[in-house]
Amino acid sequence: MRLIKNLLALIVLAIGALWSLQGIGMVGGSFMTGQSLWLYIGLAAMLAGAAGLVWANRQGG
Repeated sequence: MRLIKNLLALIVLAIGALWSLQGIGMVGGSFMTGQSLWLYIGLAAMLAGAAGLVWANRQGG
């Protein structure tokens, strides 16, 4: 179960990174490219993914 939680958190983190990069215009080819809203959505997703990693790997839980 821990492996699944880690994988899901890493996927959310990676998607958030992609969205952030699209939001600042570093990754093209999407309607999200250059839209600052996607930078913030991506940052929030990255934060959620990092929190998920911490939650999945905490001791005693």
